[in-house]
Amino acid sequence: MIDKELEHSTGKESTKRRSILAWVLTTIICAALISVLFWQPEIARSMNNQAQALPPATIDGSTSPLETTLQNVPSFQMSSAQAALIRQPNPHTDIDTSLRTTAIEYTVQEGDSVFGIAQKFNIAPETVLWSNYDVLRDNPHQLAIGQVLKIPPTDGIWYKWTSRDTLDTVAAKFSVTPEDILLYVGNDLDLSNPVIEPGAYVMVPGGEREYQQWLIPDIPRGAAGVSTSPYFQCDTSANYFPGTGYFTWPTSVHTISGNNYWSGHLAIDIGAGTGSPIYAADSGVVVWAGWMENGYGNVVIIDHNNGYVTVYAHLSAVNVSCGQNIFQGSVLGAAGSTGNSTGPHLHFEIRYMGGFVNPLTLLP
Repeated sequence: MIDKELEHSTGKESTKRRSILAWVLTTIICAALISVLFWQPEIARSMNNQAQALPPATIDGSTSPLETTLQNVPSFQMSSAQAALIRQPNPHTDIDTSLRTTAIEYTVQEGDSVFGIAQKFNIAPETVLWSNYDVLRDNPHQLAIGQVLKIPPTDGIWYKWTSRDTLDTVAAKFSVTPEDILLYVGNDLDLSNPVIEPGAYVMVPGGEREYQQWLIPDIPRGAAGVSTSPYFQCDTSANYFPGTGYFTWPTSVHTISGNNYWSGHLAIDIGAGTGSPIYAADSGVVVWAGWMENGYGNVVIIDHNNGYVTVYAHLSAVNVSCGQNIFQGSVLGAAGSTGNSTGPHLHFEIRYMGGFVNPLTLLP
């Protein structure tokens, strides 16, 4: 009986000791975990600093396997022969002029023409002329280097308002409706009270007006009932040297340089360098040879005595004289840039029975 009680007491004591030991171990483990969590960032920083301070060599001074491997890796170098895509900077930026709603100013430069300026800004040549009447007077040959032109944002007329103008009168003048002017966003008008101050500019989109004639009239022959003195230099009424009716190019170059044939330029500007020969497009009689006070500079005019007349303008030199009979292909002079011209070229006209013909329809 005593042995059983002693055994029972001993078992209780052993269980108690195990329980205390378990609590102690648990406490130690928890303390260790807390310590690790607390010191882990500091340990990591310390290891990183030591790693950066260590040389790449091993402790005994020999090269480490990692360093050896890195040293044996070949460096990458691109050969100039290898294909590659390289983006080069582009300092030029195309401005989308279609987004404009107001006119801008453009200074005429060497080599410019009304036709070329119109192409540059994607508008009609008439728009350039109509919007700059105070400068050009509807004459594209009044164009000169340094002039400042107004370039409208769209086809039509950039118009300076006067004290006598109303929406109705301006619209009727330029063959549009008042709403075309009123609703154009660039005009920024109050729809309920559209007041436009005198001197202000408005855009008349799609507007057009009667074209002002600027070209030299045809040379009359015989008893025409008009004075002929301003348009020929000598009496050629007794001369008769008929042309063939077929034309050849008056220059060695057969390309347009500047103004083409259109309603505001009833001629073509042919590319021709200063000093290059100018040829008679057909046979006939010279009725003008020399300077002309209308912007054409040095001019040769030939009457072909069959209804056709040809005009050669802006010459740097004239090799013929008034009244002279000329064969087709004869040298009339040299190309140049005399008169109102922004660069060397030949202004060439063909007229027939008082009208102007597109030379491109008659040249081979």
